[in-house]
Amino acid sequence: MFPWLAHGHLNPYLELAKKLSQINFQIYFCSTAINLSSIGKTIEKNIFNISIQLVELHLPSWPELPPHYHTTKNVLPNLLPKLLQALQMSSSSFTDILSKPDLLLYDIFQPWAASLASSLGIPAVHCSSAGAIMYSFYHHEFTYGNAAFPYEAIYIREHERNKWKNRSIIKDAGEDFAFGNFKRSCDIVLTNSCRAIEDKYIDYFSKSCQKKVVTFGPRVTQADSEEEYSEIMQWLSQKNQLSTVFISFGSENYLSKEQIEEMAWGLELCDVNFIWVVRFPVGNTTRIEETLPEGFLERVKDRGMIVQRWVPQAKILAHQSIGGFVSHCGWSSMVESIYFGVPVIAMPLKMDQPINARLMVEHGTAVEVVLNDSGRFKREEVAKAIKMVVLEKTGEGMRSKAIELSSKMKDEAEIGMNETSEQLLQLCIKYKQKQ
Repeated sequence: MFPWLAHGHLNPYLELAKKLSQINFQIYFCSTAINLSSIGKTIEKNIFNISIQLVELHLPSWPELPPHYHTTKNVLPNLLPKLLQALQMSSSSFTDILSKPDLLLYDIFQPWAASLASSLGIPAVHCSSAGAIMYSFYHHEFTYGNAAFPYEAIYIREHERNKWKNRSIIKDAGEDFAFGNFKRSCDIVLTNSCRAIEDKYIDYFSKSCQKKVVTFGPRVTQADSEEEYSEIMQWLSQKNQLSTVFISFGSENYLSKEQIEEMAWGLELCDVNFIWVVRFPVGNTTRIEETLPEGFLERVKDRGMIVQRWVPQAKILAHQSIGGFVSHCGWSSMVESIYFGVPVIAMPLKMDQPINARLMVEHGTAVEVVLNDSGRFKREEVAKAIKMVVLEKTGEGMRSKAIELSSKMKDEAEIGMNETSEQLLQLCIKYKQKQ
C-alpha cells in the first residue's frame, strides 16, 4: 500500500489495511518516517501489528525539505510542489521495496509506482481515498474542457475552476493526474465510497476510465483513547440533544484572519452552541485571541469551545448533542457526516471540496453557504445556513435524509469489502499463474 503523503489519504488506506489483514492479507504499508511514526502508534494498540508491516520510503532530504516536512500535515504550502518532486524522485528506494509484495495499491500522485510494479510483473491497482464524484467530474473536465457535466447538480464556479487549474501540485502532476492512474490500474479501480452515496457517479467514472470500479467504503477512523479529549466530550455532554454545531476545516486547511472573524460573527448571530477547531499553518505563532473579534471569547464562553489541537472528529459527530457539521467538505469528512447521520453546513475551499459539497446538497443532507462574488463567505450567510440546519424545520428533513443514507451506507459496507478482497485475491492468483 502506497498512499499519498497526506493524512486524509493515509487514514482510509490504513483502515482498508486493517480490514484486509483480518482476512489473511499480509500488508506492507509504505510511507515516510514522519507518517509511519503516527501510524505505528495506532497499530501497536491493536492486533494488526502481526500482519501489517510498516516500510519506510526514503525521500531526498534537501535543506528546505528536511525529514519532518515529508508529510503534507507539516510542510509549508509553498513547499508542497517540492514534496511532490521529492516523492517522484524516490523511485530507487521504492524499487527496493517492491521486492516484497504480490500486489501494489497506489495513490493519485504515484502512477510512476504502478509503472515500476508492472516492469517487475507485479499487478498494480489504483486505490482512491476520495469518492468517484471527483474523478468522474474532473476526468470529464480534462477530456471535454468546459462542456457541461451530464449531471446538472454537480458543477463548479469559475473561481473554483481557476483555483483548481492554478494549483501548482496539479500542474506538476501533469496529464498523469487525469489519465495515468486509470491506464496503469490492472482490471479494476478501488474507491473509498459506496453506491448508496454515488451510484450513478460510480457508473460514469467506470465508463470514463474503462475499468470496473470497486468500492471499499465507507472507512471511518475511530480514535483509540478517550483520555486526551475527555474535556471536550464532557463539555459536549452538558449540551442539549442536537443543539451544537461542530466546526472543522480539516487538518490541512487554514482560514485567513478575515474568514475567522466572519465565522466568529456568524456564530454570534445564530446563537447556537459550538465546538470550533481553529488551526494555523506550521510555524505560525499567531495567538487565537489576535484573530477573533474583541470580546468574542467572553461573550460565547458558556456556549462555545475553541480547540487548537487534534480532536476525535468521529467521536464528536457521533455524539447526540451534535446537530450540524460546518465543514470544508473533504471526502473523509463527508463520509463521516453521512455515517453518523449529521447534516452539513458546507463551506468548500478548494480541490474536490466544492464537488463533494454539491453531492451532499443533491442528497438533501447539506446546505451550502452562499459566497460573495470574490469567493468569500460572509457572517450573515454563515448564520443563515447554521440556523437552517440546527434551529429550523428544514434541519429535521436534512437530518432524516442523512440518517436514512447512513443506514444504506452501513448495509453496503461489508458487501463492498468482500468484493474488494475477492478482486484483489483473484488479481494475485492471476499474476502468480503467469510467472
